[in-house]
This record gives sequence, C-alpha cells and structure tokens, in this order.
Amino acid sequence: MSTLPDSRRIYDFIGIGLGPFNLGLAALTEPIDELSGLFLESKPDFSWHRGMFLDGAHLQTPFMSDLVTMADPTSPYSFLNYLKERGRLYSFYIRENFYPLRTEYDDYCRWVAANLSGIRFNRTVRSVEYDDKEALYTVTTQDETYRARRLVLGTGTTPYVPEPVRDLGGDHIHNSSYMDHRSELVKKKSITLVGSGQSAAEIYFDLLAEIDVHGYRLNWVTRSPRFFPLEYTKLTLEMTSPEYIDYFHALPETTRHRLENRQKNLFKGIDGDLINEIFDLLYQKSLDGPVPTRLLTNASLNAASHDAASGTYTLGLRQEEQERDFSLITEGLVLATGYKAEIPQFLEPVRHRIRFDTHGRFDVARNYSIDTTGRGIFLQNGAVHTHSITSPDLGMGAYRNAYIIGELLGREYYPVEKSIAFQEFSV
Repeated sequence: MSTLPDSRRIYDFIGIGLGPFNLGLAALTEPIDELSGLFLESKPDFSWHRGMFLDGAHLQTPFMSDLVTMADPTSPYSFLNYLKERGRLYSFYIRENFYPLRTEYDDYCRWVAANLSGIRFNRTVRSVEYDDKEALYTVTTQDETYRARRLVLGTGTTPYVPEPVRDLGGDHIHNSSYMDHRSELVKKKSITLVGSGQSAAEIYFDLLAEIDVHGYRLNWVTRSPRFFPLEYTKLTLEMTSPEYIDYFHALPETTRHRLENRQKNLFKGIDGDLINEIFDLLYQKSLDGPVPTRLLTNASLNAASHDAASGTYTLGLRQEEQERDFSLITEGLVLATGYKAEIPQFLEPVRHRIRFDTHGRFDVARNYSIDTTGRGIFLQNGAVHTHSITSPDLGMGAYRNAYIIGELLGREYYPVEKSIAFQEFSV
C-alpha cells in the first residue's frame, strides 16, 4: 500500500459522492490490491434519507440488496455480517421479515463506512479537469487536489420542488427533511401533502395517526389517478435483470423516453400493506364521525401563492379528468415530489468530454460510462432513461458495481450473471 499522501498519489479511480452505491463500490474494491480508489464526500459522515426515519419504516427491497451480497456473498461487509457484529443476527432471524428497517440500513451503511480506508468525508468537490498529456483527471476540493485515471460519479439525486412552489417563501418542506420539521408541522391548523409515492404514504399515515391529537385538517393531493401500489410480482421483478438492461438500453432513445414515464409505478409505487393500513386507520377513526381529511387524486399542482400575514398557502389545482380548476388553502405544505438527477457543476471544465442525449441528460453507455472514450467516467444511479428501473434499485447496485469494477480492471473480478430471467424481452 502506498504511503504517499492522498494529494500526491495517482489513483486508478476516484469516487465522487458517497451514497449506498459508491459505498458499495468502496466495499467491493477494498480487497482488490491491484485497484486503488479514493472516495470523496462533502458531508461530515454517511447519511441516507435521515429525514424519513419514521417509526417502523423499512426498505422496499430485502436484505440481500445490501451493498455487496449480490456481487460477493462472502464479503465481510454484508448485512448479515453487520447483524452478527452487532449481536442481532438471531433477533433478525426470529423477526422473519426480510426487509430491514430504514434506520437499520443507515446504521449498516455507517458501519461499513467506518471499516473502509479509502473514504474521505468533508471533501466538497469544486471542479474536475482533465490533463490530456498525462491522461489524468484532477479533482479539486475546497483545500486539496487529487488525481486519478478514472472517475465514478455517485452524487445521487436532489429533492425536486415543483415549479409553482419554487422561490415561494414560507416554511414549506420537502419530504427529505420531514422528521426535522415534524414537531412544528403538527402545530398547524391544516397540512397538505403533495405526492403519490412511498414517502408520501408514510408521511400521510404518520400524520393521520395523530390527527385527533393535534386537531389539524389533513389533505393528500396527487396527480396520479389513484394510489398505485408498488408492482412487486416476481415476473415484474425480472425487469431488474441483466437481460432487461440489455433490452432497454438497446431501444431507441425516443422509445426509452416514452417508457420511462410509464414505468414509474414499478419503483415509485406504495407498499401494498401500507395502503391497506391507511384504509384501516381511516375506517377506525371514522367510527367517531367524519375524519377531517381529504384524499384528492387526478389533481395536478399548477399554481401556488403564499400569504405571509396569515401564514397560509393557496394551491391552484386542476382535476385532470374533469378538466376543472379548484383551489386549496393550507398552513402546512409538505412536498413528497421525489428527486431529480442533475449534472454537477464541478463537471463543467470537462463537459466537452461527456456525452449527452437529445434531452440534455447524460448519455449513459451500457457499461455505465458517460465520457466520450467510454471508459473514463462512470455513473451511479441517475440513469432511468438508459437503464430503466434498475438505475435506482438498491438490489442492482452490487451488479452495477461488479460491472464497473470489470471495466476498471479490464477483466471480470466478480462474476456477473448474464442470464437469469425466464421471460424473453426482445424478439
């Protein structure tokens, strides 16, 4: 192992950002002596959706979708080994539930990060440049410079705020910071939740449980025609397979763009059990009379205003099927409107080396590269438009990392299954 300081070494690759996917890459490359990597993260420690640590909230994928197992079941960084180290393996076994709690998964990731040597926190990347003569990328943070032959982007996605609410003022929140603001939110006379996915459902259930304790009116608004359950049948799950990635990626860009919108409920739907629990809770609370809550489907948010004097928002909504406009006044506003992939500003100096599609998004190759050479810059997540629902899926993270590691080494290190589906996706 080199004794040179980070800034003087030339790494085989540098990972920028440390979510679960790049953390998985760090864990899988740690034992590979012939591959040197460094991971830079702007936060002071590992953090994964802490604003959504509601009691009992769990992953929508089973424990085998941890950071390493699907690539290397023998890895010391598996979720089962974490449980053993924590003295909770038997408790997890007796629990007979394959889905880890969200807080538990976050603690698992923190445990992995604490045991890896190549991670540097508090490193905010300011710019990335390329030296043609030395064929090296230079990554500059707030106080240091690092060099590497290749990059792996793991900056993730950012909270999406609908255009009518941007720069509106007031104290509206995105669901990513829900737990940080919950204590103030429940003091309001009315709360409106906008969104249709799992996070929206978890927040609605949480607020509905205490609606009679705090006495607020609670609205849930979604532009979806109904509260779609997450599609989790086994043949549908085969769409998270190498064969489906091959099939989807080979489709014309216009076709992929059309399918992208149709497939959202395959990974953005609501856990079916939670939908039933919400109905049961509504039924239970309705025994004492009408529940002060409204569930509004087919309602798109087209306008919004904020009155600082009264501390209220007026939402301009449209019932899409009836084509009728209406408004809703609320004190509290929670946006469970998802996340959006954005192109990091620090890539601007090497923008000419990156491929983009006709919509201005990364043109991600089948091997997850985005640069013009097809082997210099790789992308974690943010590629639903090229790799379909496998892009954000935790269970496919280890597969993608095994693939990227093969590209970095020039040979396969972790064997990658190439044919697992019973169904045929292409002619």
